[in-house]
Amino acid sequence: MQKLREQTDAKIAFGRQKNPEFMKGVDEIIEEAKAFEKGKNALKVGEQAPNFELPDALGNQIKLSGLLENGAVVVTFYRGSWCPYCNLQLRALQAKLPVIQSLGATLVAISPEVPDASMTKNEISEMDFTVLSDQDAKVASKYGVAWEVPEFLLDHMRVDRNLDLKQINNGNGTVLPIPATFIVGTDGAIQWSYVNVDYRTRSEPDEIVEALKSIS
Repeated sequence: MQKLREQTDAKIAFGRQKNPEFMKGVDEIIEEAKAFEKGKNALKVGEQAPNFELPDALGNQIKLSGLLENGAVVVTFYRGSWCPYCNLQLRALQAKLPVIQSLGATLVAISPEVPDASMTKNEISEMDFTVLSDQDAKVASKYGVAWEVPEFLLDHMRVDRNLDLKQINNGNGTVLPIPATFIVGTDGAIQWSYVNVDYRTRSEPDEIVEALKSIS
């Protein structure tokens, strides 16, 4: 099976061929974000992870503190089911889930989408980890990974992809999480993290597994 990074790199390369002007614009936005150190406020290793209580796809309220009673928790923030890079990431995480669980960890994925829209029922049934809804991006903000989406990208979503984020995210149409992954230890402290303002690049599941091995 291809590494997640190989899959996302291939998608980026395809995008550059299919829509070079758009990808050039994305490159410029990412470089600007890096220049202004977007994501610099993300939680660092050793800091305490804010507790949260969010609904899953069935409306059940899930608390981080409750999950930590069973072991470390891998918390990954993603933009939404409409994002092709997110879908690649979630499938890659699903493939590695047995290893993650064998190391005593729980995986949760958080996006701003409303609970019944984040994934289809069939997709939910195929995923063995919990998908949570952070509609107002408050949890993403507490973790320092909330990002005000540039108008260039919002315009692309509306015009080229017919995406209405306000509808998808129940009113929040301009803030998305920076794709980020944190490993929270049983003491509630961040043990490992990956944050990248380039939404096309994600943490490799194998890196998460290796990190879990090192802290277990």
